[in-house]
Amino acid sequence: MIGNPHFLQGQGDDISPDIEKLETPEGELHLRFFLPSGIELALPATGIKEVMNQPPDRITPIPNASPLLLGTLNLRGQVIWVADLGQFLGDPVALNTQRAEIPVIAVEDQEIILGLAIDQIGEMGWLPSDQIQAPNNVPDTMTSFILGEWVTKGDPEQCVRLLDQVKILRSARWAT
Repeated sequence: MIGNPHFLQGQGDDISPDIEKLETPEGELHLRFFLPSGIELALPATGIKEVMNQPPDRITPIPNASPLLLGTLNLRGQVIWVADLGQFLGDPVALNTQRAEIPVIAVEDQEIILGLAIDQIGEMGWLPSDQIQAPNNVPDTMTSFILGEWVTKGDPEQCVRLLDQVKILRSARWAT
């Protein structure tokens, strides 16, 4: 580019071959993550406000709140609830809160924000929406919050389940 007088005129061949080979990803962007029992889940990136690691002492416990709620967190001046997503979904393994940082995914729908505490953040990835299947062998406590699943190539027992964050945010389960 620098030293190429034809760059601004659209002439020349300064485009890297690596850039030319990039393909448009198929599907939708999702964040993959894990519950304490090792169950892998995904959330659509469009509903995620922020992903963070928070020290447990930054999450303030609230007396007489639902046992599903770990407490509240100050997210840039806005106080949000932080919930144990695994416990909410009926995961048999408890979330370890006695560690340096707890991964929290802040999800949002129509100005309602909730922090979902999880065991481990995975990766952002493009998951093809045409390959989503009906959920199979999902525990009853999770069924109403699962939109579908992707079966991992090479292992039909391994799958990534897609969560519906709107149903999680609006669930009556928070009131118990």
